[in-house]
Amino acid sequence: MKFVRYNGGQIGVLRNGLVHDVTRAAGSHAASWPPVDMVQLIKNFDALLPQIKTALVGAGVPLAEVHLEAPILWPNKLIAYPVNFVAHGEERSVTLRADTNGFFLKASSSLSGPVDPIILPDLPNREFHHECELAIIIGKTGRQIEASEALDYVFGYSCLIDVTLRGKEDRVMRKSYDTFTPMGPAIVTSDEVGDPSALDLKLWVNSELRQHANTRDLILDIPGMVSMASSVATLYPGDVIASGTPAGVGPIKSGDQVTIEIERVGRMCVPVELGHGGGNLAVRNG
Repeated sequence: MKFVRYNGGQIGVLRNGLVHDVTRAAGSHAASWPPVDMVQLIKNFDALLPQIKTALVGAGVPLAEVHLEAPILWPNKLIAYPVNFVAHGEERSVTLRADTNGFFLKASSSLSGPVDPIILPDLPNREFHHECELAIIIGKTGRQIEASEALDYVFGYSCLIDVTLRGKEDRVMRKSYDTFTPMGPAIVTSDEVGDPSALDLKLWVNSELRQHANTRDLILDIPGMVSMASSVATLYPGDVIASGTPAGVGPIKSGDQVTIEIERVGRMCVPVELGHGGGNLAVRNG
């Protein structure tokens, strides 16, 4: 199944170009706060599945007539791995690697939807870079998960762009601005994706193909990422793990369109706009 959030927090299943409303079937309330309905759906998925399937019998709404939102807004954790493709480490001239340096956390408030703009802070003379990544969504609680069992803990996958401000500030700060983690268009359940070990990833800026790689090239593979993260922190349903980015990272600016496509997962295109402010510390370190 392909789960989406849309039109103010409703939950839907995307099928054959139509969005089927399963908000009530999932026991959700679109206006609830905090917005954890998708997390709860993931946690209770097996119990909810029969009524979700029943809800799919009704008519759907064409995808073009809804406003898609970030499929998850309130994960317990948004985990990201640093250099996880050898070529990316070489292009950035860094020695740290995902398998030896582990992961870091991004602010979950940086999550935004698949059609929402990336808003760049107004920081003259600073560069902002795109990073094409696979989002791995955890489906059940786990700690000290063996790599051989890790895929059993994965609910599904999504496209994710990790936007980064280049500079001297701590990485978490530079990657945690609002809208710096576009995600979507849907969460595609693991049974639909199948084996995730050889998925093509591509990213364009406007019409220029900037990044193209395959998950077979990951330094730390998907089971390894899940296992390593769970060796430190308990993973909960709805947690998001960003895979790390391949080579080809480059600058984006206001007016650009950034498109990401991942085989069997989806495609999204987000505009880039200039916002206001951005933090005095970031200005001083420019």
